[in-house]
Amino acid sequence: MLREVIEINETICDGCGDCATACAEGAIQIIDGKARLINEVFCDGLGACIGECHVNAIAVIKKDTVAYDEKLTMLNIIPHGMNTVKAHLKHLKEHGMMNYVQEGLEVLKEKGIELTEDEPKLTSTFPVCQTVAIDESNDNGLISESQPIIKLKQWPIQLHLVSPYAAYFQNAEILLAADCVPLAVSTFHSTVLKNKSFALACPKLDSNKDAYINKLSVMIDESNIKSITVAIMEVPCCSGLVMLAKKAIEASVRKIPLLVQVYGVRGELIEEYEEFD
Repeated sequence: MLREVIEINETICDGCGDCATACAEGAIQIIDGKARLINEVFCDGLGACIGECHVNAIAVIKKDTVAYDEKLTMLNIIPHGMNTVKAHLKHLKEHGMMNYVQEGLEVLKEKGIELTEDEPKLTSTFPVCQTVAIDESNDNGLISESQPIIKLKQWPIQLHLVSPYAAYFQNAEILLAADCVPLAVSTFHSTVLKNKSFALACPKLDSNKDAYINKLSVMIDESNIKSITVAIMEVPCCSGLVMLAKKAIEASVRKIPLLVQVYGVRGELIEEYEEFD
């Protein structure tokens, strides 16, 4: 099946081992001084190892390979102790992969292993940030400073880190925003992000843009997202994010609407148009 797994550039890898430590699933080992992906069936493609690689030797790629197997992964890590099991389940939960969490808990139950009372409640759904009502007395429609409104539905939000298969992306309207937009637009949560799942990216500074295209394409075809809204700043470098979204739609079987919103440096919406409808 076509899915996301990690790829390690062994030429760049210095064998520090930080990625192997970060991979609770046990998919990476240091062999002959280099990090190796020992079994793709254990790799969930969520990229916990990427942030630990100080030489940027790891990337998430889309590849035709075996399906990730949570039951085999859990059996692989149980011998490493409950701290590893806990880290693995927490990692899945943070990415909204509750179906895998449930499969992992079932394996523990079959093996007669119980989570202790001080373990996190892993069976709950991913928490949605609490929201508060807009201050209707404010004539300009902005939010009262004493009552900020938060519409974020998930964590993480950086496009390299989110899973395209996460529950919060299923059948969702997606907002893909440039890094500067949430800081420039004072009503970002109440207007731009409202009723959308979210991914954040910088078309100028982020690396491995092809991984972004592949991930968005998976969201379109396999998570059945309904549309993509790209929110960018008026500066020229931001237009690259629109191109990434266009390429993802062009590479996908399903064709979905693409709406572009351009914001000024003072946070005002200066242009809105559709690339695909």
